Amino acid sequence: MTNAKPSFEVVSETLCFGGRQQILTHPSDTLGCDMKLAAFLPSASEKGKRPVVWFLSGLTCSEQNVTTKAGFQRYAEQLGLVVICPDTSPRGIGIEGEDDDWDFGTGAGFYVDATQSPWSANYRMYTYVTQELRELAAAELPIHAETMGVTGHSMGGHGALVMGLKNPQHYRSISAFAPIAQPTTVPWGKKAFRNYLGDDEKTWAEYDATALINAGARSGEILIDQGLADNFLAEQLRPEALERACEDAGQPLTLRKHEGYDHSYHFVSTFIGDHLAFHAQRLAA
Repeated sequence: MTNAKPSFEVVSETLCFGGRQQILTHPSDTLGCDMKLAAFLPSASEKGKRPVVWFLSGLTCSEQNVTTKAGFQRYAEQLGLVVICPDTSPRGIGIEGEDDDWDFGTGAGFYVDATQSPWSANYRMYTYVTQELRELAAAELPIHAETMGVTGHSMGGHGALVMGLKNPQHYRSISAFAPIAQPTTVPWGKKAFRNYLGDDEKTWAEYDATALINAGARSGEILIDQGLADNFLAEQLRPEALERACEDAGQPLTLRKHEGYDHSYHFVSTFIGDHLAFHAQRLAA
């Protein structure tokens, strides 16, 4: 009898601060293509399963951006956290127009399940991350599937907030860097949601963290960092809307605002250690 081939294949593995930074690939039934992801395994994972933090990246990014630019591995090794970084959309599907715009289609899945043709057959990033990839990771990586946190940057911050608020049974801790906090009201979100979800704006609220809070979704304390020199802040991000919703609802939120910081990975790398410590404390509990 031969063992079944594992779903994950290791593309590369590099030692980093004592842990192992892997790039993995697997065929995705949900998205209908092969997908890559990055997984950092701290040295403590050699002795047993560890808590995991998912990092969701932003527009135009892949699993590589945060892995090579954020410097999270040092902190993840110290804290004994597995960090998993999925890609941001299906790749190479061949839908007409998917590569035309930087803020829609390839690299811009927005962590929703599309309902509109031709996107609905493949652009199902919400189900991919919250179900298929989560279940594969739980089966094949040294993680405690019941002790998970989720964070992300920009579009990925939006995804982290939405996934955490909608799935508190899976994600015990939520944080975000410069998230698109109210996507139903800003150009990036309107463009993506209209194409992926259709013209009925009532359906968009399912993927809007501010709307979810207003509708009764709750979690433990949420941590958000926002740079005040972020050139997307006023038009695209709207953290003040989420802040008001949390205040009105009694939802714990720590929104830290930083003078001089922009939207880049320089900003993310400055505060990634704080975020992983935030998750580690809550996942340990």
